[in-house]
Amino acid sequence: MKHLFTIALAKRKYVLLLIFSLIASLLFTFSGQLEMFSLGVVTKKGPDFFELFAPIKDHKLSPTNSVSKDLFEERWDQLDKNHSNSITKEDAQLFIKENTKPGVISQGLDFVNSIFPVEKNIYFLIIALVAVALFKATTLFCYRFGTKLLAIRISRDLRQEYFEHLQALPISFYQNHNIGSLSSRVVNDAYIIADSINSMLINYLQTPFAVITTLVICFAVSWKLSITVFIGLTLLIFPIIFLAQRIRKIARQIQKKQESFASVLIEFLSGIQTIKIFAMEEFSLKKYTEHNDQMAMLEKKSARYDIASRPILHTIGIFCLVTALLFGLYGLLLPLHEVLFYCGLLSCVYEPIKKFAEENGRIQRGIAASERMSEVLSVKPHINDHDGAIELARLKTAIEFDNVYFGYTSIEPVLQGVSFTVKRGEKVAIVGPTGAGKSTIALLLARLYDIQKGEIRIDGKPLPAYTQKSIRENIGFVPQKPFLFFDTVLENISFGRNYSREEIEYAAVQAHADEFIRKLEHGYDTLLAEAGKALSGGQQQRLAIARALVKKAPILIMDEATSSLDAVSEERIKQALKSLKGQITQIIIAHRLSTIEDADRIIYLDKGVKIAEGTKDELLVNCPQFKNMWDLLYCSRS
Repeated sequence: MKHLFTIALAKRKYVLLLIFSLIASLLFTFSGQLEMFSLGVVTKKGPDFFELFAPIKDHKLSPTNSVSKDLFEERWDQLDKNHSNSITKEDAQLFIKENTKPGVISQGLDFVNSIFPVEKNIYFLIIALVAVALFKATTLFCYRFGTKLLAIRISRDLRQEYFEHLQALPISFYQNHNIGSLSSRVVNDAYIIADSINSMLINYLQTPFAVITTLVICFAVSWKLSITVFIGLTLLIFPIIFLAQRIRKIARQIQKKQESFASVLIEFLSGIQTIKIFAMEEFSLKKYTEHNDQMAMLEKKSARYDIASRPILHTIGIFCLVTALLFGLYGLLLPLHEVLFYCGLLSCVYEPIKKFAEENGRIQRGIAASERMSEVLSVKPHINDHDGAIELARLKTAIEFDNVYFGYTSIEPVLQGVSFTVKRGEKVAIVGPTGAGKSTIALLLARLYDIQKGEIRIDGKPLPAYTQKSIRENIGFVPQKPFLFFDTVLENISFGRNYSREEIEYAAVQAHADEFIRKLEHGYDTLLAEAGKALSGGQQQRLAIARALVKKAPILIMDEATSSLDAVSEERIKQALKSLKGQITQIIIAHRLSTIEDADRIIYLDKGVKIAEGTKDELLVNCPQFKNMWDLLYCSRS
C-alpha cells in the first residue's frame, strides 16, 4: 500500500491531478446528497391529517395514530384564527412550523426559498432539479476523466521508467529472467498499478468523505434511526476483510502464472520451426493447455470472490434500508418525505461501501503488481560509470588483457589468467574449441560484464576509467547470432544513426549484401519480417556485418561472423576486411581458420587458458592443438 502511495505522489503532475480528481469526487458526492434532498423536496406535499391534529406535549406536536373529536375541534379553532370556517395550506404549514422542530428538508427548503422560491413556483422547482442533475453529471465527468487521465499518465511513466531501468541492467540480469516475465510486468503490471491508484482514491478519500458527511446528515434527520446504519456497517466490515485477503492472495498467484504462461507462448512462437520439424505440435499443445487450464482455474477463483462481494454487501444494505424505512415510518412516525430522504442518504452511504470491496480487489491486485515491478526496479546495475570516467575518443595505442580472470558464476571460471595485447591497426584472431572463452573476451572488452581479477586496459587506462557508452561507440560488433529488427533494411543497417544512403549502400557492398538487397521487393526500403525470418542465415549475417562496417568504429570485433556464409561470400568479406587492415583494429573470433590466415597474430584458447600466441606459421610449429585444427581444415579442403 505504501508503495502505491509513493507512486501516486512521485511527481507534481500526479499530485495536481489527484487534487483535481479529489475535488471533483467530493463535489460528486455532494451532488448525490443534493439529489436525495431534491427527492425529499418533491415528495414533501405538506402535513398529513394525523400530523396536523396530533396532541401537543412539551410545546411540541407528538406523533399519534388516532385523533379524538375534542382534540379535532380544539385544533380547528387554533388553525382557523380568522374564523373563516376554512383552513389554508399556509395556515397548516405555519402551525406545524411553530409547534415542531423543523426537519432537515424543511430547513433546507426554507434556505432555498429565500434565494430561489421553488416551493411557490413549479417552474422554479423544475429548473432547480435540472440544475442538480447537470451539476451531478458535470462532477461525475470531471471525476472520472481526472482519474482516467491520472491512470494513463502513471501507466505511461511506469512503462517508461521500467524500460529505461531495463536498459541500465547488466546482461547477467537477462540470463536470470525470461522474456515473458519481463514483458508481462511492463505491459500488464503498469496498467494494474495505475488502476489500483484510482481505486485507492475512491476507497480512502472519496468513500470516507461520502460516509462521514452523509452520516452527519443522517444524524441530523434522526439520531435514533441512524443506529441502524452502524449495525449495517458492522455487518459490512467482515466480508470486505475476508474477500480482500482472498483476492490479494489469488492476484499474486495469477500474476506469477501469467509469467510462465507468456513464456510458454513466446517459446512456441520463437521455436515454431524446431517444433514443426520434430513434429512436436502435440507436446507443445499439451504444455500450453496445462498452463491455460491453470490460469482459468485461478481466474475462476478470483471471479468467484469478485462477484460474491456485490450480492453479499447488497443483501446487507437492503436489509438495513428496509429496517430504516419501517422503523422511521411506523416506529418513530416520521413524515414520509423525511424517511424517503433518509433512505436516499443511506443508499449514498451503502453504495460506496458496496463498491469498496470491488475497489479493494483492484487495490490488492495493484499491490501485488507493484511488488513484482519493484523487484525489477530495485535491482541496481552493478556495472556503472565511475566518478570521473572520461570519454574514449579513439584507440591510440593498444588494447591489453592483463591476467584476466572471469566467470559467469562463482563456481565455473571461463577465463583464467588470460593476458595478451592487441596493438592499434592489428588484426588478431582468437581461436579454440567451443567453450574456450573466445566470445567472453568480446563481451568483456565491451564491458557488458566486469572481470573478477586482473585488468583490461585501453591506451594504458583500465576499462572502468572510460564511460561505457564511449567504449561501445568505438566498437563495431558482429555477433554469432545476428539480430534484425522489425524495420526496413536501411534502418537495420543504420540502426538509429544518421548515415547517408551512400554510406549505408557502400557498407552493404563491403559486406557482400548489396546484391541480394537490390533483389528484394523494395530494395533497401523493404520492411523485414520480425527478426529477419524471411532471410537466410547468411543474408542475416551479411546485414549484421554491414551494420558494423557502416559505423566505421576504430575497433571491429567479428564473433563467428562468417559461419553461415558460403565460400564465395566468405572470400569477398575476407578481402573487404583485408583492405581495412592497418586502418582499424580487428579482433576476429573464429572456428573456420580460413578467415584468419592473414591475421597478424593468433591466440589459441582452451578451457579459459591461453595456450599459445603467435603467427600462423609459429603456431603450426609450437601449438599441437592449433596444428590439429589446421590439419583438419586442410584435410576437409582436400
